[in-house]
Amino acid sequence: MKVIGLAGGIGAGKSEVSRILGEMGAEVLNADRYGHEVYLPGTDGHREVVEAFGEDVLQPNGEVDRRALGGKVFGNPEAMARLNAIAWPRIRQKIEDGIEEQRQRGTGVVVLDAAVLIEAGWTDAADEVWVVTAPEGDVVSRLQARNNLTEEQVRARMASQMSSEERVKYADVVVSNEGDLEGLQRDIEKLWEERLAG
Repeated sequence: MKVIGLAGGIGAGKSEVSRILGEMGAEVLNADRYGHEVYLPGTDGHREVVEAFGEDVLQPNGEVDRRALGGKVFGNPEAMARLNAIAWPRIRQKIEDGIEEQRQRGTGVVVLDAAVLIEAGWTDAADEVWVVTAPEGDVVSRLQARNNLTEEQVRARMASQMSSEERVKYADVVVSNEGDLEGLQRDIEKLWEERLAG
């Protein structure tokens, strides 16, 4: 079994690459989905988030409001570190359990789709690290359209993350997403043939 750790900054196209790999037969483990699970009501993660950030990060149904929480941690390194200390070890455990489950099933290729793969120190869970990059202008326009954010908000989010240049230092494979979906599809199919098929 081969485990690909897939990383990339906000708006780079990581989810698109993940989707294509899934369609080609990889089993995709989504760290963001695990992130949602660690905050579910009734979990220790939920309790610790409320203790650390207050009741105002909750929706009326008791679930953590990711937007409200994001508002408290983006641009505040101390708050972000606190949140990561709550979430990352729990997500890591779910990743390990997920990989083990796929190993038991005899899965050939597992993609660990994790925006913070490198920052969280999870690269050792993967056999190869693939980093998705995209031109800054593309990222800004993509996020403005997709998330209804101002350019200033987009740039603040980008600035709160590791830079593409830094991320690429950890990469076994760099997937350059220049915005053309067909080109991206072709690149991923080629990588699949070269590195993952058989």
